[in-house]
Amino acid sequence: MSNNTRIIAEPGKQELLIEREVDAPRELVFKASTDPDLYAQWIGPRELSTKIETFEPKSGGSWRFVQKDPDGNEFAFHGVYHEVTFPERIIGTFEWEGLPEKGHVILQTTRFEELPNNRTKIIDQSVFQNVEDRDGMMESGMESGVNDSYSRLDELLEKMQK
Repeated sequence: MSNNTRIIAEPGKQELLIEREVDAPRELVFKASTDPDLYAQWIGPRELSTKIETFEPKSGGSWRFVQKDPDGNEFAFHGVYHEVTFPERIIGTFEWEGLPEKGHVILQTTRFEELPNNRTKIIDQSVFQNVEDRDGMMESGMESGVNDSYSRLDELLEKMQK
């Protein structure tokens, strides 16, 4: 089945919507999103390694990970979980620590919809504080990173089901 990723960013809006269908039951997809060992295997572009420093996927928990490129450059991200409801939804914040000024916090809601034939639709809604932040994210090359991450997730889910 086709697992194409849809990225929707309507002009002038603070929202970014990413949709992806995967060939796995939603409980397994949720696990891959909330287990630090599994999450580190698929989040981010393939050429980056990911080190999880904090990962508390529960309401009120926090998270932080650092990614490293082949040249040794590091990129850190962090946030807090507002709600984690197995296996339906994760609501939390996302912030890239590489921006020179603080306050570019994104509110992220990820929903896991059960589909027929043991498939799952992942719907990730990101709300930015302003349109400029959203557009900056779109211009950063995030689309290729998102596609690479989901490709890696597909590979991981396939291994988990064997």
